[in-house]
Amino acid sequence: MTSRERILAALNFQPVDRLPKDLGGMRSSGLSAFSYQALRNALGLPPRPTRIQDPHQMLALPHLDVLDALGCDVVLVEGDGLTNAYEEPGRWQPYDFNGRIPGAQVRDPRAYRTDPDGTLHLGHEAQMPPGAYVFNTEHAGQPLVLDGDLPRPDLREVRRSLTAGLLTDRQIADLRDTCRRVRECSDRAVFFWGPLSLNLCIHGYGGLAVFPLLCLEDPDFVHELHALHLEYALQNIRALLPAIRDYVDIIGTDADDWGNQKSLMASPATFRDLFQPYRQRHNAEIHRLAPQVKTFLHSCGALHPLLDPIIQTGTDILNPVQWPAGGCSPQDWKDRVRRKMSLWGGGVDSQHTLPLGTIAEIEQEVARTVRVLAADGGYVFANIHNLLAEIPPEKIIALYRAAAAAG
Repeated sequence: MTSRERILAALNFQPVDRLPKDLGGMRSSGLSAFSYQALRNALGLPPRPTRIQDPHQMLALPHLDVLDALGCDVVLVEGDGLTNAYEEPGRWQPYDFNGRIPGAQVRDPRAYRTDPDGTLHLGHEAQMPPGAYVFNTEHAGQPLVLDGDLPRPDLREVRRSLTAGLLTDRQIADLRDTCRRVRECSDRAVFFWGPLSLNLCIHGYGGLAVFPLLCLEDPDFVHELHALHLEYALQNIRALLPAIRDYVDIIGTDADDWGNQKSLMASPATFRDLFQPYRQRHNAEIHRLAPQVKTFLHSCGALHPLLDPIIQTGTDILNPVQWPAGGCSPQDWKDRVRRKMSLWGGGVDSQHTLPLGTIAEIEQEVARTVRVLAADGGYVFANIHNLLAEIPPEKIIALYRAAAAAG
């Protein structure tokens, strides 16, 4: 099987020749830029520039030789045309993060500045102090509102913003050409994430301290807001998808984190009423225009009580499969979604076993987890979310080699 055939067979619950795997196919299955060169060294690969895919999370864009060495089957295309399927030297410029990542490359060095104490700034609000590994903002950029009326977006401003985000003919042509070139030069599955997303989120407008309460206080307003997002998302889908559908395999539809470490951020009833109808129509339009393409929802946390409603939206793939949250097991998740929806991630307990366990303990847990999640198909291996800077390369290699041995 080619990598693409392997991924698509798994997502269609068909037999595969080996376990399909992902590293960096999207921005929640990636690798810290701070550990990228150490991984290359441990794999015996020559040095290559650490390209920063996601500056806030400080994720490296993996080169193809890393994907080859770990047996990974996915390449990405993002909405601005960024890809790792082929080299784009004109996109990258040197910036070493005040000496912390020698030889690093970014897309716009002007976005960064450095304080005398070594604190790095990205834009106006995000900062990364010395010793930190990601950029952060106060309350993660979400205002903490504890009194007074709940803030809400002006729907006229929302409409103006969404109108500005409609794809132009030039953007569509450029993305078509990029996706076609990726298909022609790679036999890996192509993951597209960008302007086809719906952009609904339980911690959206106003953040976690506001939006779940707004859903309870004024559901009619939230319906109006979500209908507006759907209207514009469908316009972009109808404009772009016919141009790229022959060249992509997976489409990211949203990053909408409904779970925390123990429970949901809001009730299943809120999801069913205010989110599910819009996600159903969004998925249905993608499937109508491109029946062979799989839709992918990223949602973190203790999601087990929400798996049935997510399945009912027509979502094909759920990530990152954070089964330790909420006290569930891989078997609990698999039993709920078996042959109804694929799982992407969940390969090891990334908060306990991976950072704190021995390599032998990692290998044992990966073997147990893969046997459960890959049963009856519908599974692509990856970590639960990104591989952080604190994870040594020996554990990353052990993680992927254990998956290969188990699958």
